[in-house]
Amino acid sequence: MDKTKHLETFPNPKPEREYEIEHFFPEFTSNCPKTGQPDFGEITIRYVADQTCLELKGLKFYLNAYRNEGIFYEAITNQILDDLVAACQPRWMEVETDWNPRGGFRSRIVADYQKES
Repeated sequence: MDKTKHLETFPNPKPEREYEIEHFFPEFTSNCPKTGQPDFGEITIRYVADQTCLELKGLKFYLNAYRNEGIFYEAITNQILDDLVAACQPRWMEVETDWNPRGGFRSRIVADYQKES
C-alpha cells in the first residue's frame, strides 16, 4: 500500500513569514523487522513551511499506516522525512523518533532537511 496517498497539504496562510510548525504523534507503532515484536515511540515533526502546510488528518492516517510494517528505527525516520518533504516542500524540516525502551536500550533518531537556496 502506498502510504503517501494519505498525505495532503493546504496553502500556507503566511508564506512570507518564517515560523516553525511542530506536530507530536505520541502513539506511533511499527514492528521490529527481526523479531516481529511491536515498537512504540513518539514522532515529532518540526518544519518551516514554504508554500504549503501538512494537513493533520492525512498525516495521522499516513503515520498509522506503519502500524504493521517491519522496519528499523533509522529507516522509518528517514522514510517519513523523505515522504513529508516530497509532500509539502518545506524550507526546513526535522523528524525525530523517540522509541520506548526495549531490551535495555532506548533510541532517538533525528533526520533533517534543508531546502537549497
